[in-house]
This record gives sequence, structure tokens and C-alpha cells, in this order.
Amino acid sequence: MKPIKKEIFRAYDIRGIVDVDFDPEWVETFGKACGTYFRKQGIRRVAVGHDCRHSSPIYQQSIIKGLTQTGVDVIFLNMVATPLFYFAVKFLNLQGGVMITASHNPKDFNGFKIWAHESTIHTDEILKIYEIMKSGDFLISEKLQGLATEMDIVPAYINHLTSDGKLPHPIKVVVDGGNGAAGEVCAEVLRKLGAEVIELYCEPDGDFPNHHPDPTVLENIADLKQKVIEENAHLGIGLDGDGDRIGVLDETGNIIYGDKLLAIFARDILKKHPGATIIGEVKCSYLLYDDIKKHGGKPIMWKTGHSLIKAKMKEEGALLAGEMSGHMFFADKYFGFDDAIYAAKRLVEIIAQNPQKPLSTYLNDWPQTVTTPEIRMQCPDKIKFEVIKKAQKYFKEKYTIIDVDGVRIVFPDGWGLLRASNTQPVLVLRFEATNQERLEEIRKIIETPLKQWIKELS
Repeated sequence: MKPIKKEIFRAYDIRGIVDVDFDPEWVETFGKACGTYFRKQGIRRVAVGHDCRHSSPIYQQSIIKGLTQTGVDVIFLNMVATPLFYFAVKFLNLQGGVMITASHNPKDFNGFKIWAHESTIHTDEILKIYEIMKSGDFLISEKLQGLATEMDIVPAYINHLTSDGKLPHPIKVVVDGGNGAAGEVCAEVLRKLGAEVIELYCEPDGDFPNHHPDPTVLENIADLKQKVIEENAHLGIGLDGDGDRIGVLDETGNIIYGDKLLAIFARDILKKHPGATIIGEVKCSYLLYDDIKKHGGKPIMWKTGHSLIKAKMKEEGALLAGEMSGHMFFADKYFGFDDAIYAAKRLVEIIAQNPQKPLSTYLNDWPQTVTTPEIRMQCPDKIKFEVIKKAQKYFKEKYTIIDVDGVRIVFPDGWGLLRASNTQPVLVLRFEATNQERLEEIRKIIETPLKQWIKELS
């Protein structure tokens, strides 16, 4: 069996390299640890699903073997997008489960997201599973093995998303599935709603032969952009590898970043629910928070991370949340988890109210600012949090900062963010300013000492 490395137990999932960090025996042992964790939480029935990576079906068999040895009953879903796994937990009234996925990581990665009780677990709870696995102290049930039952959750999911009627007007949408697990289902949902759907790379393929399945990176949506313009479509939708993150292009082929998309959704929800709480994360533009307030909502800036956002939504009773990375969480008429297919449905419904109004004009009233996309700076896992501590101390003495997640340095005419990624050996940066010249100045203020700290600590 592969060694049990603590560093792959990350803040909100477990993620590593196939045949380096995991093998089937490791995954079976991990299944026993998860089963023990579930049993201690009083959970006896769980769901298991997997994405389209080549290692995922074997890992599903291994994890089921481990879980059932602890007396936990398993409903296994086979290949599904992560939101369908979440849906299964809610729809079948289960209390736990494991989704086998490495999301948008390269094809040689895999990983596990764990649901217990209300949502996916994170930070200390994930470390509890590591401790159980490391100790080998499993609640093996010799007399009563758990049962494993196969289920196709797709029809129930599609029915749930399409049960509230057709679009008021037909619209044309291009869906780029990135050869991940969600493309085919997304296309079917939108067609059932009455949209004309042009499919691009919707067939699942664990080699991701056409482009990397991360729709927030410009080079990955080049074909989608071309197709949207060619087809004169109202919009383009890109999905990540496991379907919990959405990328959106307007009718001109320009990307609508997560904070702008969240603002569009927020405006729609606030029409029906004035005063609703809406959560963004630290990488979002200040214009988003201003816009939520302007439209009668209560904005909250929170930490990055799907599990952390879901927990905060529950705590605050928020109806909507979103991240720059394309995780969109609807508690309005839905379950509050991140679902790119459901987000696509909601966006298509908004556009179908008035198909003559181009998506590119929805936020025309926003002041013009200059922003960067997410910038990923390589930084070894072992020093990245130490770098952040240095940055917090250094910038706090000179500027106004927000330290809810990393450090967001606030200037009168812009801001810069620096935080450690919880899934990769990188620091994540983002900047916004009133003009390009000021943007470059802010970047220099932050990046110059940052590079020095990385050099010193490496």
C-alpha cells in the first residue's frame, strides 16, 4: 500500500497523484477510515460517486469495499458529476458520502470529497479521517457487513431541475463539457428547458483530449469562444472536470468572471427576496459588494473554498454565494451546494426573460476598472502559509487590510489580494484598480516583497 501522507489531506478535500499517493489498497483503507468516521457520527447509509478519470471506477470498488467492512450501507452512483452526488445525498435523505474526483486537476490526479450531515467536511474534520487512517483503528463489523446498492440518479436529477416549466423564450447556448462528467447532463437539462444547445466536448474522457477542464482559464475556452461567435449564440457555458464550477462567455465571446456572474444572479434573487444575504469571497471585486448593497442585499466577504462557503451560508442563512473560480451556490429554490448545471439553468432562465438584451450589457452600469484574472505564483506547500503570515504582518503596518483569508490590501483606488491555495503548491493573487498604471503600481507594492520572502524561505 502507498504511504499515508498528511499533506494530501487538504483544507476541503483529499487530493493526490494516482499510483504515487494512491493505489486501490490505499483507497480501501481510506474507505475503512471514512466508514469509521461515519459510524462515530451516527451515519450508516452513504452515497459514493466518481468522475470520469480512468482510476475512478477502480477506486469506487475499493472504497465501497472499505466502507461496507465497517457496516456502512452504500448507494453507489457510478460516473456522475459532483453536484449529482450532492443531489443524491439530499434527495435520498442520506447523511454522508464520498465523491471520487480531482475536479479540474490534471488527468494523473484523483481525490475525494467527503459529505457528513449537512455538507462537505473541511479542515479539522478532514484531519480526523487522516488520524483514523494513520492509527488503523477501524470499526470493522465482522457480523454485519454493509450492503452496496447501485442506483442511477441522473433521471431524478434531470426531472428535479426541469420540473418548474419551460423557458419563456427560446435561446441558443453552447455547452463545453471539457470532456468531464457533467457535459452530457447539462446539455440535456438545458434542452428539456427549451434551449437550443450546441455541444462541444461533452463526451466524458479521462484523458481530457481537447483542453484542460478548467473553464476559468482563457486558453481552455478558446474553442468555446469561437463556437459562440460562429453560432451567434446568446451565451457559452464551460464546465470543469466534475461539474461544480461554471465558466460563462457572453454573446461576444468575452468571459464573465465569477464576481460579475454572482452580481447577475444576486440582482435576480434580490428582486424576489429584498434584504437577502449574499456571500462572495476575498478574490471578488469591491464592485460586487457595492452592487449587492445597492440592490438591497446584505453582502458578506468570506474565505475561498467550497466547503467553507457552504458552512458560512448555513450559518448566515444566505440565499446565494459564489466564488471567482465559478463555484455558484443557490439556497434559493435549491439545496445550497455548488452546482454548475443548476447555475447554467438559472442563467439561461434569466436571459430567456428578455433574449433581445445581450448578456454583455447586464452590468453596463458598473464603473470601469482594470482587473487581473487569478494569478498563480509557484510556492512550495511547506512555506506558503508562512509567507502569508509574513505578508499579513508587513502590510498591516503600512495599509488597511482584510485578513479573513490571506491578506487583501485595500487602497483608495484599488486592492490586491494574496492568499495560499488549499489545493496546489501556489499563492493566489488578484488585483483591481481604477486604471492600468495604478494596477501595475499596486502589483509592484505587493509582488516585490512577496518574491523576496519566497526566495528567503525556500
